[in-house]
Amino acid sequence: MQSSCVWAVRFCPAPVRLLVKLLTFGSVALTLTAGAAGLPPLTGELQIHDPSTIIKCGDSYWVFGTGTGISSRVSKDLVNWMEGSRIFREAPAWTTKVNPKSLGKFWAPDLVRSHGQYLLYYSISSWGSRESAIGLARSPTLDPKGPDYGWRDDGIVIRTSSNDDHNAIDPSVLLDPDGRLWLAFGSYWSGIKLVELNPKTGLRLATNSPIHSIAWNGAIEAACLHQRGDSYYLFVNWGQCCRGTNSTYEIRMGRSTSVTGPYLDRDGKNLLQGGGSMLMATEGHRIGPGHAGILNVAGKDFLSYHFYNARQHGRAELGITTLKWSDDGWPEVPVSDTPR
Repeated sequence: MQSSCVWAVRFCPAPVRLLVKLLTFGSVALTLTAGAAGLPPLTGELQIHDPSTIIKCGDSYWVFGTGTGISSRVSKDLVNWMEGSRIFREAPAWTTKVNPKSLGKFWAPDLVRSHGQYLLYYSISSWGSRESAIGLARSPTLDPKGPDYGWRDDGIVIRTSSNDDHNAIDPSVLLDPDGRLWLAFGSYWSGIKLVELNPKTGLRLATNSPIHSIAWNGAIEAACLHQRGDSYYLFVNWGQCCRGTNSTYEIRMGRSTSVTGPYLDRDGKNLLQGGGSMLMATEGHRIGPGHAGILNVAGKDFLSYHFYNARQHGRAELGITTLKWSDDGWPEVPVSDTPR
């Protein structure tokens, strides 16, 4: 792709040459070309499952996903992606004590920058189990070439067992405008939970700090918290994941004036009572979209997610689309954003 663009630069008129250079080489092109139709088709190393919120460090964008040691992808422009480094070379010793079947494969990470550190949350579990925990790792930078790069594991943030009615997986972290740090998590059973964290340590605010219930459905997981203006938004997945082209994931949503809820959908139904307005579902070769994340670049909002690519035999891949907002404050995926 890059070589053909370089060829085009030599023979196109000056204004076109400038646009091609921006599209190919400069992340600044994002602010000039990302309109209703979204980004150009993504290229490179796109295979990822349960992607984190995309976050920028220096001149690069990073996304982390499920995998041995926690996998990552990195891009300069949100379009062309490369394989990044793994967080852990060896699994922290405590993880196998929580669930011996986890075998160093960590699920559904998410991260935020707080007090000069990147705080990365990840899940320890095994299929269908509540013997689970959300752990925390931290680093001053995401750049492996940085002089202060290095991940320190800070252990367990929250843990569940078969005696609990909820499951400590699928973390989503939000630093709100007041500087308070919140963690949404959960999968199936009694649904999605919310707990407050200490923004300096990244750990639970107190060992007995309240756990709030914020959403429930018969098949629910993969929460994503987002704050915009005076509203808090909760995105969740309904349906089944991890089945390739047979996956039934779809992204549902609600909003609230308080981070602790209640979250109501566009019809006013509480997400704790099975409410949830549709944001994105299967379309074309984009099967079972899930694990939403929102990134703002130069005033434009983008929705990241994974989907099972029917053109790649159901392989899980990264997707990014523009996110618009209705006059009454609801996020919408533009109809012109065709799946890729």
